[in-house]
Amino acid sequence: MHNQSARSGLLFALCGFALLSCGDAVIKSIAGAWPGTAVAALRYSVGAAGLGVFLFVKEGRRGFALPNPPIQLMRGAAVAAATILFFSSIFLMPLAEATAIGFTTPMITALLSALILKERTGKATWIASLAAFAGVLIILRPNVAALGWVALMPLAAALCMSLMMMGNRAVAGKGSPLLMQFLVASIAVPFVAGAAVIGHFSGFAPLHVGLPDWTIVARACIVAVSASFAHWLIFMGTTRASAAEIAPMTYIQLLIAMALGILLFGDWPDLTSLLGSAIIIGAGLFLWHQKPAVR
Repeated sequence: MHNQSARSGLLFALCGFALLSCGDAVIKSIAGAWPGTAVAALRYSVGAAGLGVFLFVKEGRRGFALPNPPIQLMRGAAVAAATILFFSSIFLMPLAEATAIGFTTPMITALLSALILKERTGKATWIASLAAFAGVLIILRPNVAALGWVALMPLAAALCMSLMMMGNRAVAGKGSPLLMQFLVASIAVPFVAGAAVIGHFSGFAPLHVGLPDWTIVARACIVAVSASFAHWLIFMGTTRASAAEIAPMTYIQLLIAMALGILLFGDWPDLTSLLGSAIIIGAGLFLWHQKPAVR
């Protein structure tokens, strides 16, 4: 019975992570048609509204609590910055490469936890982190040459996601998962909307927010719904299988991103990108395998 439950949990997680990559591909299809700041603002506005409705139906007015406001503010600001940076990066870089760099988030989180929260960090974490950053450098080298420092955006996005993960730890157990998801989305809205307004009036042409085509609005709404559904699938997976069993499923994102990049955008990965991605995945799997020993 346990094995059957674990298999269903893995399937839930697999579908959830695959759906996240599909959403990223939809976002990439908007490249050049609307700025990443505006796409992020629309995506989170729709997502927050939908989550708010679900929260009200499920928990009523009492469900709208705000535990630990400063941490919630940090979570919202961090995810807003991460989203803008990642959306902008996949507009400029191959989807698989930006996704691969995003997988440094667990390693960055472990390092920041050691430096800021003074959590005990084992040797395995440092080894995995150094290996992952070596993989990032291998992926970035040709992109930095072609794009300049803009190519560092997915790494900056991973750093912001790490800050959000630390915030998640600080508010764990202080509200339902639905409330936590609603809070991070709703608090992100003014940040991404503000970034869109600032970009629009900055005079920088790529950030000018014109009237979008209906297909752009539809795609942003699809991503808002699919991302929320993906996170629900992943959560359901964790209720049927352990976190340790679920963890390796995250790497399906990279495989899906690579496949979609080739099929939809003609982004064939070169050997350098494949090598860097393999090192990052290897570092993540090594850290996952060593986790019980680190504890």
